[in-house]
Amino acid sequence: MTLLLVSIAVALLAWWLSTGAVIYLDGLPRRTFPWTMVIATLLMLVGIVLVAGVRDSSSVSAAYISFLGGFLAWGWQEVSFYTGYVTGPRKHACAPGCRGWRHFGHALQVSIWHELAIVVGAVALWFAAAPGTNRVGFWAFVILWVMHESARINVFLGVRNVSEEFLPEHMRYLSSFLRQRPMNPLLPFSILGSLILAGVLLVMTLETAAAGPRAGLGLLTGLAVLGVVEHVFLVLPVPLDRLWTWGLRSRDKGGNRPSPDRDRLPPQALSITVTRVR
Repeated sequence: MTLLLVSIAVALLAWWLSTGAVIYLDGLPRRTFPWTMVIATLLMLVGIVLVAGVRDSSSVSAAYISFLGGFLAWGWQEVSFYTGYVTGPRKHACAPGCRGWRHFGHALQVSIWHELAIVVGAVALWFAAAPGTNRVGFWAFVILWVMHESARINVFLGVRNVSEEFLPEHMRYLSSFLRQRPMNPLLPFSILGSLILAGVLLVMTLETAAAGPRAGLGLLTGLAVLGVVEHVFLVLPVPLDRLWTWGLRSRDKGGNRPSPDRDRLPPQALSITVTRVR
């Protein structure tokens, strides 16, 4: 039980730290972005190497190393999107009154290269991990991916809790694709799906005797629990900026702070939430 609790705590801590790091880096002046991308790319490559290096090991340390590798690979996806390097061909707000499938198509154009990059990252991790038995890093990436897409669709359809302060200035156009409403029809199913996944992984963890695989499943359980919490937060009027005050300091220092006047939107068009490593 101790190993399970430690693994869940590590997963939650990794999410909190990585999300804050992305917020901080994307809030810095844009002249820093090339270096940010270079470092993020190197860390992604290190992550893939780590996943490949421990794929045949069933030790506890190997489970944590593989998990770290998957997280580093996912971090590149978040950094590359929120710095604006890997987004989509559309880089401007949607016209007021645009609705339905046309509106959804415009939203997809905003992030299509990002979505394809995630697929490439997942394939790379699969080839790195699949020949072995330790696939924790790959599955961590997949769970983060599923959480990411589910949260994005729900925010697009409408949720109560959005976090405009997390959006850097150069990504303000994303806010035109989101809306605020108490609930959308998909959200209950998203929460239920996250609960089922967390429950299945928890049962698998408790039924696994070997320490290494148990640690790996515990880490994945932590991510699934995080998925439940993240979706619940979407409908709670809770200011999430308090969780990452330290990440927002880059904007307080005169970094990439959203302008109060530029691209101002009507009250019904609110900004994107950060999808936590997302």
